[in-house]
Amino acid sequence: MGEIVSKDLNKNIETLKTIFKDCDDISYRFIEIGSNHKTQASLVFHDGLIDKHLISEYAIQILLTTSDDEGFDLTSFKSNLLDTLAKEAIAIPGVEEEEDIDKIVDAVLSGETALLVDRADKGLILSSRGWATRGIGEPQTETVVRGPRDGFSETLKINATLVRRRIRDPKLKVKNMQIGRRSKTDISLMYIEDIVDEKLLGEVKKRLDDIDIDAIIDSSMLEHLIEDNYLSPFPQIENTERPDTVAASLYEGRVAILVDNTPFALIVPATIGTVLQSSEDYYSRWTITTIIRLLRIIAGFLATLSPALYIAITSFHPGLIPTRLTYYVAASRINVPFPAVVEAFLMEITIELLRESGTRISGPIGTTIGIVGGLIIGQAAVEAGIVSPLMIIIVAITTIAAFALPSYELASGLRVCRFIFMILAAILGLYGVMLGIIIMSTHMIRLNSFGIPFLSPYTGLGLEEGDLKDTLVKAPLQKLQLRPTFTFPKNKRRMKKR
Repeated sequence: MGEIVSKDLNKNIETLKTIFKDCDDISYRFIEIGSNHKTQASLVFHDGLIDKHLISEYAIQILLTTSDDEGFDLTSFKSNLLDTLAKEAIAIPGVEEEEDIDKIVDAVLSGETALLVDRADKGLILSSRGWATRGIGEPQTETVVRGPRDGFSETLKINATLVRRRIRDPKLKVKNMQIGRRSKTDISLMYIEDIVDEKLLGEVKKRLDDIDIDAIIDSSMLEHLIEDNYLSPFPQIENTERPDTVAASLYEGRVAILVDNTPFALIVPATIGTVLQSSEDYYSRWTITTIIRLLRIIAGFLATLSPALYIAITSFHPGLIPTRLTYYVAASRINVPFPAVVEAFLMEITIELLRESGTRISGPIGTTIGIVGGLIIGQAAVEAGIVSPLMIIIVAITTIAAFALPSYELASGLRVCRFIFMILAAILGLYGVMLGIIIMSTHMIRLNSFGIPFLSPYTGLGLEEGDLKDTLVKAPLQKLQLRPTFTFPKNKRRMKKR
């Protein structure tokens, strides 16, 4: 514990002014309590982080109008003064006593108001957070045709409330903590007590407690600090803007981490099955969802291997394609001055540049740049004889397939692997592609997310519990009676047998 509150109000104010030196956004409001025996007091707050109406109406006004004749004697307060004010005068719901100056400073910087009273050896922390917030809107990265439209915002309390609305169970626990020596970013750990595995929960808490860093600006920084393998291109922690996705994950026995100042929640553990799923899968009919999930698997292979297969077949193994198609490919490449690998890299890099430029420019202008730029550059490149028409088709299919994946992090990881496969294909042909597949598969098999195999339930777990009913395919809801076993839930059954 650092310096404690003194009974001398002036000394406390001087201490705070020293700590907040050159912090002109910190305000000090001096008042006198009582009519007959006036007691000096001061409220300390950050002008832009508090709800001014709340403090003015239910704290300052009440303290200014408090009289000795209203049921208590100010001269006999001494050590009970703060307790009397908190219980009989101040009408703000959240009031806590605090004697540590450092904690009072943290509270003020978090949007709370500190009340210091002369002759009191403690201060009161008044709950007064009321900064400007963005309203609840539709998630930008996870749009759905059917399903809830509300998404997380940058305010932690609002985000936790959105999840609580969907889980009206006292077993839903919310543990608050702060991470970051300077930022002191608020974190909420959410789990359902009688479902979550204690070993998983303990591991999450341990990794969070071990973090020692100046600041956590966004949930992505926290994700990078607690994931199992930071060298892997694949996501080991799921992130989402959707409260319904967080609620569904908690019902499965997983753990959610909400971070203040970011609209993205983290969910652990993550597997290849969870990152390939979309929240809309559970709002559509199971037959449609099954087809869509199979299409996503195909899209993953196309996004990773299409350019590499084009390079390998045209450069090393043209005999694998039909003869008439071989003639067409040869005719389309007759005026192209570059080998297939250079042609593929030129177009892939161009597409990546268009993708990045479209991302950085928001709104319809970014979309226009991506579409028009791709059409114009593609057509001009073909007419100039720099690339073949077939290469344009391959790149277009690859890009569309990458956008079909619901997880942006997974798609980004496959983009990195795509260039590695292209290099291997240019050196060894199809043998290089197969070598890359073996290496990537081995890496994914060894990859864990908080001790859970990333390829669960395909590796490390049996299939007797019916895990495959909600992975590659989706069984009817009536058949999903058990929770997934990869989280080792305490309560395995979520639906009565029918």
